Amino acid sequence: MNLLERIRKFLHWEKSPTPNVKLLPEIYPHLKAFRLPLILTVMTMMVGTIGYVLIDNFTLMDAIYQTGITFTTVGFGEIAEVSDAGRIFTITLIIAGFATFSSAIGILVAELNKGIVVSILKERRMLYQIARLKNHFVVCYHNDYTIEVTKQLRENHIPFVVIDPRPEIHEWAVKYRYSTYLQAEPYTELTMLKSHLASAKGVITLSNSIADNIALIASVRLFEKEHALPNPYFVIATAEAIGDVEKLKKLGSDSVISPTKLTAQRVSAMAARPDMENLLEEFLYKSDNPLDMEEVFIPKYSWAVLKKLKETHLRDITNTSIIGITRKDGKFLSMPKGDILITSECKVLVIGTQSNIQISKEILTQRKRPKETRFV
Repeated sequence: MNLLERIRKFLHWEKSPTPNVKLLPEIYPHLKAFRLPLILTVMTMMVGTIGYVLIDNFTLMDAIYQTGITFTTVGFGEIAEVSDAGRIFTITLIIAGFATFSSAIGILVAELNKGIVVSILKERRMLYQIARLKNHFVVCYHNDYTIEVTKQLRENHIPFVVIDPRPEIHEWAVKYRYSTYLQAEPYTELTMLKSHLASAKGVITLSNSIADNIALIASVRLFEKEHALPNPYFVIATAEAIGDVEKLKKLGSDSVISPTKLTAQRVSAMAARPDMENLLEEFLYKSDNPLDMEEVFIPKYSWAVLKKLKETHLRDITNTSIIGITRKDGKFLSMPKGDILITSECKVLVIGTQSNIQISKEILTQRKRPKETRFV
């Protein structure tokens, strides 16, 4: 590491991540229409400069300046005495310049009206923004669910990218505040590369079509294998029909949400216990709630493996509580007692403030027993 790199690192001036050059859409083929006006402009400037030098013995700089103000018809007048032949040449130059300038403006307006160049520039700028994201979610297909999901992600400061193949995505992105988005088919490999899926935390597919969700889940799992990613993505899908829930899980979705089932559960809960209607919503979804819940994965190397819950002293050290344990086989144990053993590759459900939960996570994932537990 040289001195300049050390200074950059010390001042946190490290280069921002950039997308792969191959992912950026080509803009140069769409600029061919601007070649002719540019060539005509250069040729007109050259002819005008040479003409003033030969006809009226202008210096090179004076000839370039006189050609420029004549070609652009700004009306500054003559910078030196011009002969009759020079005036005829000036009139010809004005006509040629006006024709060239008019054709250039016409071509420019026609290309901009097509919108191809503008859309390419927008996509290139968007890809640079997406390349800076880490641990984000890729939300596929825009609908009412997408609006609410992205709203919750934004309130919880979780980055996301919205992908939809319809051209209306640009209008929806402005209306619903999608800071990063792409107009593309979500299940293609190129789209996954553009959405920076390699650095993403997971994928959320919210299509109303079961076929779209199946294609996306299969593509994501194939993407994992082909790119040899160390950790699988957390895939969340929706299923309108209850019978499709198990299908999507078997195909590789980690979690499948059925709006029909959720609505039925919510209505039945309200009917059975009206006083508890908003308790879960207030606890889990309210952004200013100091309490939070999170599952902490216990790796094989953790010092807490085969230790009793009370031996971890989490409540005394971090003021958090373990209210559930999910075993490796998927069996869930609620409100475990202090004598319950912590097994490897289980998940403990911790409740407390976000900062205290983070401390608990650091304690439970260490290889050696932390010093804090020895003095409690």
